Amino acid sequence: MLILADASQIREMLGRFGLSFVQLEDAEPIPGSYWGDFEAGLIGDRLYARRSTPLHSILHEACHWICMDAERRARLHTDAGGDYAEEDAVCYLQILLADAIPGAGRDRMLRDMDDWGYSFRLGSARAWLEQDAEDARDWLLAHGLIDARERPTWRARGATRAD
Repeated sequence: MLILADASQIREMLGRFGLSFVQLEDAEPIPGSYWGDFEAGLIGDRLYARRSTPLHSILHEACHWICMDAERRARLHTDAGGDYAEEDAVCYLQILLADAIPGAGRDRMLRDMDDWGYSFRLGSARAWLEQDAEDARDWLLAHGLIDARERPTWRARGATRAD
């Protein structure tokens, strides 16, 4: 699993969306972690992680924040919630965002998602992305989170500012 020692790339990327990234020491508990252990946590507009937190966890939680509406973001604490369609969009977006991080990339993210145990009907994250993810792509397009070329728009759902 990919773990980045340099948090500045993550901090900069998430900041483009308006999400703050707080890197904790490895012995510290992670506030707002739904899964516990070393998994990323969300409280309000802050994403918490340790140096030992896998990138897939950081991006997954960040994408929950990006994909939820402003009302849910305003009261967010630990459980991002959302429906099935939004969860699929979160997974799709985290794969796209991995391409924006040097040393990460889509292929690595797909492997890490499989290793962690993301569950897809077709048996793997890659098979889902290539054969069954049109609805997730359409959801992201409909909410203005990606453009027609599948590039992130660098804004959260419902936000009016663009980078």
